[in-house]
Amino acid sequence: MHNDHSAPAAPSDNEYRQQRIANLRELEQRGYRGFGAAFERTGSLAELRAGFAEGRLVRAAGRVVARRDMGKSAFLHLHDAGGRMQVYLQKNVLGDAAYEAFRFVDLGDHIGVEGECFTTRTGEPTIRAKNWTLLGKALRNLPEKWHGLHDVETRYRQRYLDLIANAEVCALFRKRTQIIREIRDFLAARGFQEVETPMMQPLAGGAAARPFETFYNALNAPMYLRIAPELYLKRLLVGGFDRVFELNRNFRNEGLDRSHNPEFTMLEIYEAFGDVRTMKALIETLIVHVARKVNGGLTAGSPERPIDLTPPWREAAYAELIRETAGADWDALALAPARERARSLGLDIPAEWDKAAITHEIYEKLVEKSLRHPTFVTRLPAHLIPLAKACEDDPSVVDVFELVIDGREIAPAYSELNDPLEQRRRLEAQAGGDPAKVDEDFLLALEHGMPPAGGMGVGIDRLVMLLTGAESIRDVILFPQMKGKAG
Repeated sequence: MHNDHSAPAAPSDNEYRQQRIANLRELEQRGYRGFGAAFERTGSLAELRAGFAEGRLVRAAGRVVARRDMGKSAFLHLHDAGGRMQVYLQKNVLGDAAYEAFRFVDLGDHIGVEGECFTTRTGEPTIRAKNWTLLGKALRNLPEKWHGLHDVETRYRQRYLDLIANAEVCALFRKRTQIIREIRDFLAARGFQEVETPMMQPLAGGAAARPFETFYNALNAPMYLRIAPELYLKRLLVGGFDRVFELNRNFRNEGLDRSHNPEFTMLEIYEAFGDVRTMKALIETLIVHVARKVNGGLTAGSPERPIDLTPPWREAAYAELIRETAGADWDALALAPARERARSLGLDIPAEWDKAAITHEIYEKLVEKSLRHPTFVTRLPAHLIPLAKACEDDPSVVDVFELVIDGREIAPAYSELNDPLEQRRRLEAQAGGDPAKVDEDFLLALEHGMPPAGGMGVGIDRLVMLLTGAESIRDVILFPQMKGKAG
């Protein structure tokens, strides 16, 4: 006969849930509503701590995250978005019924308390509760160590647990909110008007990306979630809006990785009578301003990999950076030796690629990733950017920059093409002979006259990563897209 002296198995999640439901029913029998009404608070827990005064009467609410029962009294910690505060319960103050009922409150429940502020012998600001009420029963356990949820999959899939468990995650998303608010205020102070343009479009234009497709039943027509707002914002330049911006979502039906999410936040800015140099001054000033406001200085990135944002920032031509990486003779190499050179640098180069494609692979895989401190990469090949003006001294390159920081593109900007005849030629070439892919409505608007302009896109998620030191785009998006669970 086998004697098993191992410890009894811990209750399952469902057994915990059933116990919590039993506690809920017990509380209901004692006159407590499990999911109570609104509760007027004197302030958040952080505000109560900041305004703490001995003897002050307050009303506080939050989630119970710790409790210590001592027979005829108990200490508990309430927690809300701003912090935590200790509450002291006494049987002789609450009365027998209220004190006994509190035994059926579980960790994770939301309660409200009314009472008087006092300081314990250990110096802890505390509320001595005169009464309490149940505001929301938690039917599931908090993470086992509510202050230390580390499982990455759970953190992203159940972000609410991450926010409960990890104070630094709450702080990061508060910083994201502050960054976006500072950007809006900065642009508004400079005369830029915030606008909204369609997210659902009959043609997905303004960038080269695979769109998400949908169908508009009322119009019996296919539609696309926008990959960029560019072509609509340029219509506004035609209409006389001199300075406009839009800060909202774009959607691209492409891969998931550390710096890509299919739904992402983009800022696009257009300024009539400006150009790429106007945008260069604007983005350098904007990022420096936001960093000072949010980080208190010009150091970004993580403590292990700090990034210095002190201006002026480096400017380097695309071809110059390619030669630095692939060799000073790169421009003179024929296709076959160029392919071998790229392969010798560790790149996977398909045999059918032309030299332009090989060159851009060197840029994307090697050059861009090497640029840690802010760099404006200028004079990119014209075939890559069909919506930008050509450089006056060389029509094979365009008057643009890509701002790269910490190996990631943060902001591309152009001197915008406002010639409708040249724009038609480029869009038709991009469409590969399919007239249905040419945005005739945009070209019609352009033919009514668009002023010269500078335009820029800023990847907000990547900018937040830079300013917070986050390693993955999923760390700065509250609810990132996840692959489906197996099984």
